[in-house]
Amino acid sequence: MSTATETTSEQVEVPKLSIVVEFTGGLEMLFSDQRRHSLSVPAANKEGRPVTIANLIDYLCEHVMKDNRKELFVLEDHLRPGILVLINDADWELEGEEAYEIQAGDNILFVSTLHGG
Repeated sequence: MSTATETTSEQVEVPKLSIVVEFTGGLEMLFSDQRRHSLSVPAANKEGRPVTIANLIDYLCEHVMKDNRKELFVLEDHLRPGILVLINDADWELEGEEAYEIQAGDNILFVSTLHGG
């Protein structure tokens, strides 16, 4: 995967990162019943810092989630407890959790462990 750039109407180049985001355990229902999403996300956040998992979660809620039930994915602006995150097959706790800086080519998997019964 690579870093791409996108030109806006003002002709300002916005660097982008190509990543893959996947959802399982029922989370895919919040994202158009699609498990795998190939995305091109901004390489920097609004402050100009490298984009993090926290920024990605916001991006997913604003641009990818089609379901109105945002509270099933985030709670108080953080990922809901009971959702596991793997970054390139490693637990996000080993990578810095929400502070992890996303790299081009990353594969980020969100797995819900919350099930009704």
